[in-house]
Amino acid sequence: MTIFLLIRHGANDMLNSGILAGRAKGVHLNAQGREQAAALAGYLAPWPLKAVYSSPLERTVETAEPIAQAQGQTVTIQPAINEVEFGSWTGRRYNDLSGDPRWQDFNAARSSTRIPSGEIGLEVQVRMLSAMEEMRCAHGACMLALVSHGDPIRSVMAHCLGMPLDFIHRFEISPASVSVVDLTYWHAPRILCMNNTGKDLPLQLNR
Repeated sequence: MTIFLLIRHGANDMLNSGILAGRAKGVHLNAQGREQAAALAGYLAPWPLKAVYSSPLERTVETAEPIAQAQGQTVTIQPAINEVEFGSWTGRRYNDLSGDPRWQDFNAARSSTRIPSGEIGLEVQVRMLSAMEEMRCAHGACMLALVSHGDPIRSVMAHCLGMPLDFIHRFEISPASVSVVDLTYWHAPRILCMNNTGKDLPLQLNR
């Protein structure tokens, strides 16, 4: 089986700032986020990870690096698991966006509403799943860690649940959380755990 650990990056100062960070450069983990990354590296250490992939953004790389180091590996940057391209909304305040009809459309119909100069939700889902399928074919039966972002990970989980993409905010993907998915068989992907933020990951799945 090919098992993916989908990991959201740790905490950073933009998370609760009221500003949409998107793919903005220079967003680093804060002290809490660095603690979360170190904790992740510790409790994922027993998992025999074949590779550790990361989105190109600083906050994901900084989360991935301790995990890779604990495994004796280096981080592989994978642009296909990057944050949603929020286009002209990047760096805007949520309060300012709330009056924009396009923003309202986007939140009501993520699958089909294009962000100005950005992506449609389905494009995010397709690039995530396509990247994972390429990794599955390249690595075979193993465990892989992917450090990404909230909405891209939600898009994968929605696919595995057979859930419309427009419903992705009906479940949570927290900072520094781990969601485990077996995508060995695409006709029946299995969610092994979701949004785990503790140390009780199902290690018996290794065996």
